[in-house]
Amino acid sequence: MKRRTIFFAFGVMLAMATVSSAANKEETFSVSPMFGGITFEGKQHLESNVVYGVRLGYNFTKELGVEALFDYAHTEPTLTSGKVDFYRYGGELLYHFFPDNTFVPYVAAGYAASSFNGSVPLSGGSNYTKGTFDYGIGAKYFLTDAIALRGDVRHLVYRFDDTQQAVEYMVGLYIPFGGVKPVAKAVEPAPAPTPAPAPAAEPIVAPAPPPVAPPPPATPSANVTITPTSITKGETANLNWTSQNASKCEIQPAIGSVQPQGTVSVTPADNSSYILTCEGIGGVATSTATIAVIPPPVVKVAKLCSPAVVNIQFDTNKSDIKPQYYNELKKLGDFLTEFPNAKGVVEGHTDNVGNNASNMKLSQRRADSVRNYIVKTFGIAPERIKAQGYGPTKPLASNKTKEGKAQNRRIEVNFSCE
Repeated sequence: MKRRTIFFAFGVMLAMATVSSAANKEETFSVSPMFGGITFEGKQHLESNVVYGVRLGYNFTKELGVEALFDYAHTEPTLTSGKVDFYRYGGELLYHFFPDNTFVPYVAAGYAASSFNGSVPLSGGSNYTKGTFDYGIGAKYFLTDAIALRGDVRHLVYRFDDTQQAVEYMVGLYIPFGGVKPVAKAVEPAPAPTPAPAPAAEPIVAPAPPPVAPPPPATPSANVTITPTSITKGETANLNWTSQNASKCEIQPAIGSVQPQGTVSVTPADNSSYILTCEGIGGVATSTATIAVIPPPVVKVAKLCSPAVVNIQFDTNKSDIKPQYYNELKKLGDFLTEFPNAKGVVEGHTDNVGNNASNMKLSQRRADSVRNYIVKTFGIAPERIKAQGYGPTKPLASNKTKEGKAQNRRIEVNFSCE
């Protein structure tokens, strides 16, 4: 409904267009209060609503002008409850057609910041500000030199996770002030009587001036820089360049022909020198920018060792290691010798025979016995191995059977290799 209203207003203004003294004037300041509507793209899940705005403008010529803009709309999400305040502030460049007519159409394009304050469904949060490009059409219908009706339609483009769009349609007043005023034409006095012609004198012919040699063509200049000058392999740097008095430029290696000024991102694999060469009528200029590429650091991944169960049996209420288990412990000694940075814990466990306090002490003595044997026998630094007794608190099997109790009377070792 709001869009049909705007297009109807444009049609009425077009039908009333005539040539008049009221027109778009150069060197003119202006203010334009506006109102209308804004419709957001469906996937943004925001209601269409009324939008209010103001424009402050200046015409450099009758055709070309600029405007600063500010818009505000209050809307609501369509999927959830909440409120969203929408602000847009920035500037536009306007080009007017038929500026001497009462009806003056124009095109516009510009850039602004769009702020969404509140429950924004698409972003999943609140208080977001996005750079917004806009373009569209408009028209002014001059009622007098001092006021005109105007209407505008703008297509807004911005990004959240991907490109989003909205359409803004507004009407309002255009109030110009200042500007170039027409100068009244002075009344020319009546011509004086023409005097009698004097006798013609012999013409004096002046010698022709010597030809002026044209100035030599200006010598071109070129300058290229890179930021930063050192990166880790895989990172990106910015190459910036400028030139003067040049008709064509190129950057090597790999980039090729470029504009006389510009910026480009590069990701060199090795140390590189970028050479800017610019040509003009006055000659050739070059400039070089060098970047160092540092290999990424080698990340060492710790080698993890799985928990091991050592089948060592002890006599009842004893912590002495029987010789028959020395080969089993040698495997641990060989492992700790192969991996000198390995550290870990020797854990002692018991079944549930006896009281808990006694079993805790017994498991600690057995863990200490294994630890001390490994340290002394294989020359392992004591600080690399800890001993911890857990008594019957961590059974592997049920203590209701003889076999289960045998499994629970165990030594566990856990090490990380680095």
